[in-house]
Amino acid sequence: MRLLSSLSAMAIALGLAACQPTVEQNPTMNTKTKTKSTPAAASEADPRLWLEEVEGEKALNWVHKQNKRTLADLQSDPRYQTLFDEALAIVNATDKIAYGTHRGGFVYNFWQDAKNTHGLWRRTSLADYIGGNPTWDVLLDLDALSKAENENWVYKGVDCLSPTYERCMISLSRGGKDASVRREFDVVRKSFVKDGFIIPEAKGSTAWEDEDTLIVATDWGGDTMTRSGYPFVNKRWTRGTALDSAVELVRGDKTDVGVWPYRVELGDRAVMFAREANTFFDTTIWWLPEEGAPVKVPVPAKSKFQDIFKGQAILTLEEDWTPKDGGPGFAKGAMVSFSLQDFIDTKALPEVHLVLNPDERSSIGSVSAARSALVVNMLQNVASTVYAYDFDGKSWSGRKLDLPENGAISISSVNAHSDIIFANVESFLRPDALWYYNLEDNTAKEIYALPERFNAAGLVVEQHEATSKDGTKVPYFIVHKKDMPHDGTTPTLLYGYGGFQISMRPSYSGTLGKLWLESGGAYVLANIRGGGEFGPKWHQAGLKTKRQVIYDDFIAIAEDLIANKVTSPRHLGIRGGSNGGLLMGVMYTQRPDLFNAVLCQVPLLDMLRYNKLLAGASWMGEYGDPSDPVEGAFLRSISPYHNVDPNKDYPQIFLMTSTKDDRVHPGHARKFGKLLEDESKDFLYYENTNGGHSAAANLQETARREALGYVYLLRRLKN
Repeated sequence: MRLLSSLSAMAIALGLAACQPTVEQNPTMNTKTKTKSTPAAASEADPRLWLEEVEGEKALNWVHKQNKRTLADLQSDPRYQTLFDEALAIVNATDKIAYGTHRGGFVYNFWQDAKNTHGLWRRTSLADYIGGNPTWDVLLDLDALSKAENENWVYKGVDCLSPTYERCMISLSRGGKDASVRREFDVVRKSFVKDGFIIPEAKGSTAWEDEDTLIVATDWGGDTMTRSGYPFVNKRWTRGTALDSAVELVRGDKTDVGVWPYRVELGDRAVMFAREANTFFDTTIWWLPEEGAPVKVPVPAKSKFQDIFKGQAILTLEEDWTPKDGGPGFAKGAMVSFSLQDFIDTKALPEVHLVLNPDERSSIGSVSAARSALVVNMLQNVASTVYAYDFDGKSWSGRKLDLPENGAISISSVNAHSDIIFANVESFLRPDALWYYNLEDNTAKEIYALPERFNAAGLVVEQHEATSKDGTKVPYFIVHKKDMPHDGTTPTLLYGYGGFQISMRPSYSGTLGKLWLESGGAYVLANIRGGGEFGPKWHQAGLKTKRQVIYDDFIAIAEDLIANKVTSPRHLGIRGGSNGGLLMGVMYTQRPDLFNAVLCQVPLLDMLRYNKLLAGASWMGEYGDPSDPVEGAFLRSISPYHNVDPNKDYPQIFLMTSTKDDRVHPGHARKFGKLLEDESKDFLYYENTNGGHSAAANLQETARREALGYVYLLRRLKN
């Protein structure tokens, strides 16, 4: 398996799309005032702590009561059933693109539809896939497995041993949680391996060292999980032995986010590493030799290993770095490389080469090695461009690949043993299309495309800039009817995220188009600070106590839309989830005068306890430490749960969360809803009692949530 795949799996485990869980006792909260306007901070004992008990009878009774009230209200709207039917038709469509991962002469795909609600893991030949007429061979039927084992299995990914890819570790989640059971699967026999590797349910990961050896990160019992709920002990497990006899290789600290193993291929051999995430953004990399103690790789803490190409370890920098005294330095945002073999031979950092250095309006996205080139996906003013880089032994050079422009490009599959690339191309109004690109002869063609899910006739896309409070120019996209009146009457939905260096790019959404744009609504995507649109500087501008600039950026865009009479506060609504749910909560408390609808999904809202709930401690590098006097005071000032004023008018807010979410604790939304109930504020609340952070247990639930959300928005902004 390539380094990229290992790190991608680790990133998912970390919860990069925001923030995770055992409930601890309430810490002492340092508060200077005791007023009705700050009910959660009024004393050491939060009166709503009982709502943090995820499966508690009292808590679930409150949830069921709120669900019943909200569903009765929104599902009685005459528009609901139509919206639900339209959303369900889109998510259940059988003419979706079957995105695949190319390896070993096959293309592997995971597929869900109305019939296969849990999904099918399957494969077809590379030739048939490229030819557009694949014959799928089902390897694992998740619906049949769930029925046979009386479990609600949700597929969470697979890690297969290269170069044959015949032995795989499949991750299965009960109900969609991040915590998964990992079981060894034989692709040739299409069955789980009898007496094979099985890892009990936990947040963790594995990496193949060879066919009979796994490096395992899991809950080993005792004190082996970090405060964030991830493993910090990695062990080598040999086939035929008991899991508890595995030999420890590397141990991090309780205060780490976690420690994860990964495998890279250097020529025809495997080299094992472990990534110790000291914080969400600071990392120590350990080389795990076959014998002897781990060796620290001397690279910056704020950097990311991306892949291996021609023996060069590829690194992206998130801080300035001068590798050697008196040597050349490299700026944050750059990508560099060094010989991995030279490091292994000397245990010292060899010569470092510059691969590329993006300009102020560009950033590096995905990086992955094909056989003859390093494939680099760039964002340039929030538009995607893909380059192929090569190394001649001394320096790097790149060339642009001929793929469609003016949209978002995602590299969906790259194989280090092949020159074939699969790339998804989309925009707000252009449905997803999967492109085949062969680096060997530079041929490219579209092999699959989605049909239009909504009528885009008369719609246009524009990119604008708003000026934030500190003078920073903040871009945003707006999709609207060409003949939209500039009189402030257009129902407008503004979406934002603003965190964890995640870029918000143009994308095609059938449900957004069908349920919102077709009805005359406008859609706005905010590229606020905290994201990765312009590299690590754009992200780091809003870290910890500097976070108010993210909220100022979002406010500036809302005010720009109103000033240009695209919309008005009566017709302007906002939507965000996870870290974006925190953004929604802050907008609700800081500028309720700007909005008439707030759709707040799987949110963080109690910023004085977020680090005590699930994986919350892992995000202190992003938000700060509530126990720190300075950072805690700032978090108190922005925490939505602590800033609801009983004497202020607020728009109706719709809170959505999930009981099974073991990333962002449902207690955030529950406690905020109960606070609003106690203060007699208008709110709606819906908690999906299955599915994890993305409520991905089944497609019908996805359609329900979308229909509920858009009924709410139409009612508030268009009626």
